[in-house]
Amino acid sequence: MPPTSTTLQLIEIFASVQGETSYTGLPSTFIRLAACNLRCSWCDTTYSFGRGETWSLETIFEKVEEYGCKYVCITGGEPLLQTAVHALMKELCDRHYHLSIETGGSLDTSTIDPRVKIILDIKCPGSAMEAKNYWANLPHLRPFDEVKFVLANREDYLYAKSICQKYQLFDRMPNILFSPVHQQLESQTLIKWILEDRLPVRLNLQIHKYIWDPLTKGV
Repeated sequence: MPPTSTTLQLIEIFASVQGETSYTGLPSTFIRLAACNLRCSWCDTTYSFGRGETWSLETIFEKVEEYGCKYVCITGGEPLLQTAVHALMKELCDRHYHLSIETGGSLDTSTIDPRVKIILDIKCPGSAMEAKNYWANLPHLRPFDEVKFVLANREDYLYAKSICQKYQLFDRMPNILFSPVHQQLESQTLIKWILEDRLPVRLNLQIHKYIWDPLTKGV
């Protein structure tokens, strides 16, 4: 069944602790929407590429209430591919949840409810998807939003630094996340580069991959 204005295609919905961003460690409910328009080389959620299952918005609200977490994260896949996500976000905000959305950075974010924290992923060359970045999103980022760069190597690091300089993100954004590809770029190496260049960025480790097996779903 295709999604409608009152349904969404979900891969999973679960409660855990947030594994990254400035909300790391906080108990959160995750709503993972189906489908993605990108194919990043290092993607760790390829199982989200499928159609998932059809959920009504009301059933999603009931599940979120059942889990009882104040923080809710909408992710994917690419959650902005489904238009009903906007109704989902509005209602969750109306119900006073602290809501964030993780988007791959290839689609327009200007219509997202202004109460939602945007976690904008800017694709670096190592992802093989950097040509898909929608640069018009960057001037509209607000100080409480967050920008994430997933880094596979030195080239990605230099690319991320150049983008931050070009769009003055170092001056505008308190939370710029530099995330090493798990088991590919050593965290100590990335820390060394950050300290050498004195960058005002946050090392963004995916702590759920250290708590559980990196391939575990629903955590």
